[in-house]
Amino acid sequence: MNDQGLEAIRLVGEYNRRTRELRDDFYCLSKPANLLMHQQTARSCIDALKRAALFPLAERRIADIGCGAGTWLMEFIQWGALPENLRGIDLMPDRLEMARKRLPAADLHLGNAAELPWEDESCDIVTQFVVFTSIREVTLKRAIAKEMLRVLKPGGVVLWFDFRVDNPRNSAVEGIRKKEVLSLFPGCEVEVRPAVLAPPLCRSIAGRAWLLAEGLRTIPFLCTHYTGLILKPKAAARNRTTNAGPPVWKPRSGNSDRSALETARGISSRQGENDAR
Repeated sequence: MNDQGLEAIRLVGEYNRRTRELRDDFYCLSKPANLLMHQQTARSCIDALKRAALFPLAERRIADIGCGAGTWLMEFIQWGALPENLRGIDLMPDRLEMARKRLPAADLHLGNAAELPWEDESCDIVTQFVVFTSIREVTLKRAIAKEMLRVLKPGGVVLWFDFRVDNPRNSAVEGIRKKEVLSLFPGCEVEVRPAVLAPPLCRSIAGRAWLLAEGLRTIPFLCTHYTGLILKPKAAARNRTTNAGPPVWKPRSGNSDRSALETARGISSRQGENDAR
């Protein structure tokens, strides 16, 4: 078995570990912080699709890499996509079974995204939500990115949502920054924008100060998660390497990514001390 196959096995084990260790309601939207982070993600994705002039979505074919139980595919239906135009692939059988129950008309597959089951240039939009930060093996990242571009139509977009900082509480994930995204999608235009307030900070204050949490999201330094648009060149420009220009946010120094979480924890700790007084 090659390194990519071993990494896929490791990912399945890691996802199973998370399922065992996390409470069933850990990501439940009834929790204010989870609801806020979900809404911030949704708004940033809608804004990105608007900038790419992809609305309305009714005729768009959309594939979600690592679709899980279908959470984001269902969001696309809310935004105007048709269920029969939705596609997804996931490594986890139980999650995919849930997605199939929720989306019986969608084209859903169990498998490794390094070998996508769809035809070349058959999708208008290909998405990934916090998948690449879970992958440690570089060759698997490259293989999945290559497959995403293969099934994407010229002029289509990859809608990318992930985080740029390492999580000191979870050594199984690694932040992924714009420079690495550019290396995974050579020849594509890449734009990234801050999307979600650092989760430790959001969980600390969203339940008591929703508007404050929304306001802090406007400070790029405090946003650990970002939304990206990756534009595949049209047929006439496939061999031309382009760059979308400077990103909307840029870390101030080599240590700023890690500092974002440290800053969030510091604010969270001070808030807890104030509450205790």
